[in-house]
Amino acid sequence: MTTEAAVEDVAAAPVPVPAPETGLKNKLDRKWTFWFDNQSKPKQGAAWGTSLRKVYTFDTVEEFWCLYDQIFKPSKLPNGGDFHMFKDGVEPKWEDPECANGGKWTVTSSRKGNLDTMWLETLMALIGEQLEDAEDICGVVASVRQWQDKLSLWTKTAANEAAQMSIGRKWKEIIDVTDKITYNFHEDAKNRGAKARYTV
Repeated sequence: MTTEAAVEDVAAAPVPVPAPETGLKNKLDRKWTFWFDNQSKPKQGAAWGTSLRKVYTFDTVEEFWCLYDQIFKPSKLPNGGDFHMFKDGVEPKWEDPECANGGKWTVTSSRKGNLDTMWLETLMALIGEQLEDAEDICGVVASVRQWQDKLSLWTKTAANEAAQMSIGRKWKEIIDVTDKITYNFHEDAKNRGAKARYTV
């Protein structure tokens, strides 16, 4: 079975997550949900988001590591595939009420291993509540593309420049990036060629 077929199978069925063998589970401060989307095979005339699939909601450290180790590494995705991890109850769509007035910090990478590392560091920072403005975070998206992969950190109050700059600086430090990263409002992104609003 190809990697692409395996990822498609995961997206189509609930993911069984084994419980830890002994001891208590380590609860997270909030629930998170993994999503999968495959943009590489859009159905003709289908609206954006129709291939988006909710895969699993978790709220313990043990569940997170089982899921991550078995499935959620961007390097396992086909070109055009996206993994998302968002707060439970928030869909990774601009139209979601939590995201509608928000935007995203974006970093690009041309090395697959580098995307996996930045993705994992971001996931751990989110579930570990390492960002000061954690309430403003919606989630993160890893997008695998033929020429350049992207990692985007979505937030909910784009107009709050102080919060966005704080989040951007901290995230850049967490993922150990020296190049500039940019922030775009979702509202602006509806128009092609929109300029970034903030840069760190």
